[in-house]
Amino acid sequence: MIYLQALLVAAGLLTFAAGNAQAGSVKIIANLSVKSDTISTDELKSVFLGEQSSLNDGSHVEPVLEKGGATHEAFVKEYLGKSDSALQIYYRSLVFTGKGSMPKAVGSDADVVAYVAKTKGAIGYVASGARAEGVKRLEVK
Repeated sequence: MIYLQALLVAAGLLTFAAGNAQAGSVKIIANLSVKSDTISTDELKSVFLGEQSSLNDGSHVEPVLEKGGATHEAFVKEYLGKSDSALQIYYRSLVFTGKGSMPKAVGSDADVVAYVAKTKGAIGYVASGARAEGVKRLEVK
């Protein structure tokens, strides 16, 4: 019985550690035209769900997603509270009802950085270890 309890505690700790490692595996980046250096989690979620197109500081923003992969999955789960399939259904419903459009989606961290660097107001995410030259990092609060 004690052995089973120890296993359950260990499994819980591993799950907690994996979740925390995943949360720290994504950094939010923005075009240099974006005034703010910080973004709240609620604001970030609203931007990527198409509920708002500007930040609280008045900066117009345009989200860009990765098409898939571990970084995309971590971002969608941590900041949007959805799975990728649920997010795709959400976007399709926006398009179908005329309430929004699909955000730009690119294939890799390097593509996200390149797009964000050249597109005024662009905001995206990359793996925490990815090179992100020519863009600014936004601190999520």
